[in-house]
Amino acid sequence: MDDALKNILIFDRDALHQRKRRSAKNFTNHDFLHHWAENQIKDRLQDIKREFKDTLDLPLLSDEYLDCEPSNLDLITSTLNMHSINDLPGLLTQTCRALKPDGLFLAAMFGGETLHELRDSLTQTELKLKGGLSPRVFPFADKQQMGALLQRAGFALPVVDSETLTVTYDNMFALMHELRGMGESNIIRERSRLNPGKAFFIDAAQHYAQHHADPDGRIRASFEIIFLIGWSPHDSQQKPLKPGSAKTRLADALKTKEIKTGEPANQ
Repeated sequence: MDDALKNILIFDRDALHQRKRRSAKNFTNHDFLHHWAENQIKDRLQDIKREFKDTLDLPLLSDEYLDCEPSNLDLITSTLNMHSINDLPGLLTQTCRALKPDGLFLAAMFGGETLHELRDSLTQTELKLKGGLSPRVFPFADKQQMGALLQRAGFALPVVDSETLTVTYDNMFALMHELRGMGESNIIRERSRLNPGKAFFIDAAQHYAQHHADPDGRIRASFEIIFLIGWSPHDSQQKPLKPGSAKTRLADALKTKEIKTGEPANQ
């Protein structure tokens, strides 16, 4: 691999697959977010009144390459496995190309507000104890970024929305155990390989409990799930009107007087 390309890689994909294999045995004890997201995708599909014959549920890719023939699928879905893709714009472009004209892409992925409480606690503790930072929590994309990426990939009629689930735990260590069970522990390439020590995690857990706990003492963990909808372009789809092509003036629709630029409002 070219050294310049290595420098732009955010995630260690080998570490990702290692963690997924390690968590596979007991994953059913920690898969509640995946079940919830899958049900949300199913509900959204039911609202779309059409039949999808050739479908693909996007797998956890080894080399981030979607091995599909162009214009071959009616529907592609993905459930919480896109947040660790290094070349996300490239994968979305491949996905759009794999769809037949007017084919649908519907995905759920972790968004920017995910684990903000954990990120804050680790950041503040590291600054306090070590005077600097190392990446410890995923840099999740936000809704605005994903909307722009859908358009860049060539999708028509993109829609992006999100829901945030708040889960409570006894303490930060219980949350970290859950994340390991999901196979979602730190895989950032530039992560520190050194153990920060027991005192670091105790201090971080105390910060978490002091700043992100409910009155009963249980800590909160936020998981923002972003939902992406995009269609492969087709001539039958709605097109935005060209500027100046409206047949009815806005002033007429609002039953008010149009005032041209530079005119006083009391004329």
